[in-house]
Amino acid sequence: MIAVDWGTSSLRLYRLDVEGHVVERRRSEQGLQASAGQFESVLAAQIAGWDDPLILLSGMVGSRGGWREVPYLPCPVGVEELATALVRLESAAFNERQLWIVPGVSNTGSGVSSDAVPDVMRGEETQLAALLAVLPRGNHVACLPGTHSKWVTITDGRVHRLATAMTGELYAVLRNHSLLGKLMPADDSRVDAWAFESGLKRSRQTGGLLHHLFGVRTLGLFNQMESSALPSYLSGLLIGHEILASGVLQHSPRLSQVHLIGNDRLLALYAQALIAWGVGVQRHPEDLAARGMHALWQHRT
Repeated sequence: MIAVDWGTSSLRLYRLDVEGHVVERRRSEQGLQASAGQFESVLAAQIAGWDDPLILLSGMVGSRGGWREVPYLPCPVGVEELATALVRLESAAFNERQLWIVPGVSNTGSGVSSDAVPDVMRGEETQLAALLAVLPRGNHVACLPGTHSKWVTITDGRVHRLATAMTGELYAVLRNHSLLGKLMPADDSRVDAWAFESGLKRSRQTGGLLHHLFGVRTLGLFNQMESSALPSYLSGLLIGHEILASGVLQHSPRLSQVHLIGNDRLLALYAQALIAWGVGVQRHPEDLAARGMHALWQHRT
């Protein structure tokens, strides 16, 4: 089968064998925004040479504005519910293959107060599907860092609650479209460990996020921090506030670990922050999505 993780800005494709192992992978920058209105042709080009008869699609391809909007499943939800709710996609360009879209998950079901603001995820549920299959019964917390980071509470093999933090998007906006970015270099690929740690420590001090953010600029203005270190400081500040808001430090009983799912660079930063504050971590690669889609199809059949 072919597993497709179709995000807002990128497209990841995995070719799997019958056991669910990734035998080939491809990546493209033709995410939702770049593929709008031409999903069939984009997919056909990206899987050229792959003749597998089954294709599972997840992520923003099933959102409003995607290839076909697929309803969210309300929490609590597990692998069985996700597998049952897969939606068949009819396509003239792929009439000899089966195309299915994985539904997203919403925080509007039972266990959530009626006056709560809804929360949703699309794509991350496939990564969680692989994790749900191996976690022991009980309570667990998973964090999926990214443009819109997800904090997920798992209870007895089912997604119980989720909360989204726009940390990655806010970082990009502040870096590229605010006064804070004026003092920073264009390249932020190198992480300054001391600056990141300083941002983490600042997030736990009084004043709040809005006040702390202006301090990113004044540290540069008064030459108390090199311009090259400011992106790492900003990152530590935002990630610190995200973790504090997640409630994992106040979790009762205290969490022994958080499951981190995503790319190596982001996971390293979140792991550093959590470990610094006494919370253990277990890392999982972002291609967990492929294993999750394979697990969903196994349950479907």
